[in-house]
Amino acid sequence: MTSGLLKKLIDKTSTRSGIYTFTDRGDKKLYIGKASNLRVRLSSYLKTDDQRILQMLSRATGIRTLRTG
Repeated sequence: MTSGLLKKLIDKTSTRSGIYTFTDRGDKKLYIGKASNLRVRLSSYLKTDDQRILQMLSRATGIRTLRTG
């Protein structure tokens, strides 16, 4: 997933709390996380230089979110 695509997806994401999942082409879950503010948490992935996260982002093709209370 390119940073441009990630930014577009983040801009459409809610600022509420929830669960997010990065998925690959086969719809396999690469990472599941939770956040009190989905948009802020997902934005943090644009600023990282952690090689494990960058590798996961390179394999990711989508993000799913589920808002929680």
